[in-house]
Amino acid sequence: MFGSVKKILGIEGVKLELIIPLEISKESLKIVGTIKLTSLSDNQLIESIHLTMVEKYSRGRGENKLINEYTLGEMTLNNPIKISKEDIIEVPFEMSFISGKSEMDRIADSNFFARGIVGLAKKLSAVSSVYTLRAEAHVKGTKLHPFDKKVIEIRR
Repeated sequence: MFGSVKKILGIEGVKLELIIPLEISKESLKIVGTIKLTSLSDNQLIESIHLTMVEKYSRGRGENKLINEYTLGEMTLNNPIKISKEDIIEVPFEMSFISGKSEMDRIADSNFFARGIVGLAKKLSAVSSVYTLRAEAHVKGTKLHPFDKKVIEIRR
C-alpha cells in the first residue's frame, strides 16, 4: 500500500533537471538546453514535458511595491518517453521567447541623451526583472509531477 501511495505522489519516481546556460543574450530570443530525466522506479511513462519562461517585473518600494509576471515563451514536448530505474535520458530543446520592452526602455533606446535619465529613474523606482525557466514533466499515474526551474540572466 505504501508503495502505491509513493507512486501516485511521484516519490522515488521520475526526477527532472534543466541544463541551460545561466546567461543568454536578449537579442538571441531563444533558449537552447537539455532536460535530464532519471528515475528510481521501473516502467515510468512521461507523457509530455511543458516549458515556460516567465519575467517577474517589480518596481517601487515598501507598501508601494508592484509585481507583475509575464509569460515570455511556452512550449510542450509531446513525445512520450519510457524510462526505467537508473536510466538517464537527455532531451534537447530550443525554445523561442519574446522580449517585452517597457515604455521607459523604448524611450532610452530611441534617444541617446535620455538613456542616463531613464537609468536613474529605474534605480530610484527600484525597477528589476527576474527571468525564470520552468520545466514540468507529466508522468502517467502520478498526481505530483516532477519539475525544475532555473533563474536566467538576460544580457542586453
